[in-house]
Amino acid sequence: MNLELTTQQKQAQSEFKAFVNEEIIPHANQYDRQEHTPNELIEKLAQKGYLGAALPKDKGGRGMDAIAFGLLNEEIGRGCSSLRSLLTVHNMVSQALLKWGNRFQKENWLPKLASGEVIAAFALSEPNVGSDAKSIETTATRAENFYILNGQKKWITYGQIADVFLVFAQNEGKPTAFLLEKNSPGLTIKPIFGMLGTRASMLAELHLNGCKIPLENLVCRQGFGFSHVASSALDYGRYSVAWGCVGIAQACLEACIQYTNQRQQFGVYLKEHQLIQQMIAEMLVNIKASRLLCYQAGYLRDNGDPKSIMETSIAKYFASITATKTANKAVQIHGANGCSSEYSVQRYLRDAKIMEIIEGSNQIQQITIAEYGYQEYLFSPNLPVISQELTARI
Repeated sequence: MNLELTTQQKQAQSEFKAFVNEEIIPHANQYDRQEHTPNELIEKLAQKGYLGAALPKDKGGRGMDAIAFGLLNEEIGRGCSSLRSLLTVHNMVSQALLKWGNRFQKENWLPKLASGEVIAAFALSEPNVGSDAKSIETTATRAENFYILNGQKKWITYGQIADVFLVFAQNEGKPTAFLLEKNSPGLTIKPIFGMLGTRASMLAELHLNGCKIPLENLVCRQGFGFSHVASSALDYGRYSVAWGCVGIAQACLEACIQYTNQRQQFGVYLKEHQLIQQMIAEMLVNIKASRLLCYQAGYLRDNGDPKSIMETSIAKYFASITATKTANKAVQIHGANGCSSEYSVQRYLRDAKIMEIIEGSNQIQQITIAEYGYQEYLFSPNLPVISQELTARI
């Protein structure tokens, strides 16, 4: 694996940094307080081609490789995790349609998603269903030449403004995926406010009361909604979130370096205190480790290696922990100022905690990673024989 970015990736990274520094960072705290993302900012994101970043050029996208897309998520996450969440869910839907959509869906929706003409949201979670996603309660019933959807979705990122939703429902007891447009009869959208973090991500509840959608809005085959459509989309989401966590942690580090160079206590700058140096060192090391895990996942994705799925889970798990630990240290270093809305580190801490929950909680990631570890250990020919006692426990 070559750890050196290509010339094109370096140029893209510089472009992303400039956009974030100019258009996002100066206003991110305001977005957080208002719990709103301005349409003008989303339009700028679309004009730069970032909403179609990972879609192929023949579908209207920028055709970024996985590493470049990761760098984009890191930079946007460094500026505003709410806006980065839009990149996540919008691209999750785009990639799901690119991989599993029928010909009409690809031709009709992908160019609009790439240009930002249409905003997409991912509608899987429900009031009673989170990690146990296979147990969704929303139903889809076929009636003549349409489906009827009934149920409720919750915690839908940018659900307040989305034009189309990728909705998951039980069709004859089988999890199935559908496209639901916001103007569909029977759909009611209720905004959600007062969240701990990513407050500007404009969450919503979807109430589906006899929503009629055409048959061609079925995505993939009946029963493949979770095993194929949702699973691949969530894998893409975890990759985006992992890089976004690196961005949060990097923002914390930058804020602390600036603050400790300006703030004095006991007659010296904070950076001269050894315990402050210890915290900065831990931040720096964990950020670098998180970024390397993301590079590894991206490298494998670009090479079509199936191990990329597990490496993405590992990257998301470690990077989300790093983001929270780093943000905790950042608030501690800032003291009372760190608890004030005048300083961004309090927002970073709230946003970081959300990252440990979304796209598969850290506990779900631990289970998945542990199972993978056992399988590798049990079946690797290069490892010693495991005792019968350990095998029995497994």
